[in-house]
Amino acid sequence: DSQCMNLYNLLIKKHSRFQQKIHTLMNVAKSGYRVFSANSTAACTELAKKITERLGVELGKSVVYQESNRETRVDVKESVRGQTIFIIQTIPRDVNTAIMELLVMAYALKTSCAKNIIGVIPYFPYSKQCKMRKRGSIVCKLLASMLAKAGLTHIITMDLHQKEIQGFFSFPVDNLRASPFLLQYIQEEVPDYRNAIIVAKSPSAAKRAQSYAERLRLGLAVMHGEAQCSESDMADGRHSPPCVRNTSGHPGLELPLMMAKEKPPITVVGDVGGRIAIIVDDIIDDVEDFVAAAEILKERGAYKIYIMATHGLLSADAPRLIEESAIDEVVVTNTVPHEVQKLQCPKIKTVDVSMILAEAIRRIHNGESMAYLFRNITVDD
Repeated sequence: DSQCMNLYNLLIKKHSRFQQKIHTLMNVAKSGYRVFSANSTAACTELAKKITERLGVELGKSVVYQESNRETRVDVKESVRGQTIFIIQTIPRDVNTAIMELLVMAYALKTSCAKNIIGVIPYFPYSKQCKMRKRGSIVCKLLASMLAKAGLTHIITMDLHQKEIQGFFSFPVDNLRASPFLLQYIQEEVPDYRNAIIVAKSPSAAKRAQSYAERLRLGLAVMHGEAQCSESDMADGRHSPPCVRNTSGHPGLELPLMMAKEKPPITVVGDVGGRIAIIVDDIIDDVEDFVAAAEILKERGAYKIYIMATHGLLSADAPRLIEESAIDEVVVTNTVPHEVQKLQCPKIKTVDVSMILAEAIRRIHNGESMAYLFRNITVDD
């Protein structure tokens, strides 16, 4: 009798757990989710269409356009009440317009009683302005506050310029990595990649380069010197002589002076002779630094030069400079639309990352763990 009673209690527990799971699944199915694009142009909706195709859903019906006076207007053409909404926003050249489109759409969905509003922003704009420089401002923190105020409750992004940016937000941020896709490209598309060496074009990029080198079992080289100017304190026009005033301070107070920095001539730490040089970074925008680095590597004996970057902004004359340089190939992901630049320069190649973005959306909607997307990712990656 006691064994029968124990078996009966066990069956009751399993039945109740099964009912709870069914109830949860029914709630998820009832609430539903929709995927919208915060930009109606063909170049910016391309990534959104790839993501929705992988998810097996239709892109939400909405219209985003500019008024004659350049004001942004968003019209959502379907009900979103009680649903989880994912807004995909890729950042074209007009960054500020893209930000306003995202803010206006998020607020429109918030006032339409959407349950959760999750921004999918593969390239987070203003991410380079995440540090205080002289009398400047931390614009990235301002943007995080604006997104929260507009109604966003979660963000999915990719390869933030600084991982500490996640601390600017008052809601969860999933910072996905593009490195698995770029590593796969190196293994499959770079001939004789075993004879390659990973290069950091500045000491600040050494950790990222080290991560690539360790995963591919390749050597590492670091460039240092005059070409390293992307993270320097640039002149901001405030060096004019100040007005004459009493600056004597306390009598006898002598503070030690900070010595001015002086960069040495550019050097390459590591042997690149007879190797394929692969420069890795998170953003490639103005390419002058990359072109200069490629010339130095050619002088040191590298016979092929690849550039791997997550976000291919490729502003101004970047395609022309790449085409005329010693760079053999520039590989970027499709986090930023760059079809026009590809037409101007055939050296630019694209790696599709819609798979991981679609999987992140699916997991968040179903309440599944995101840990699978961060497997083998260390703190330094």
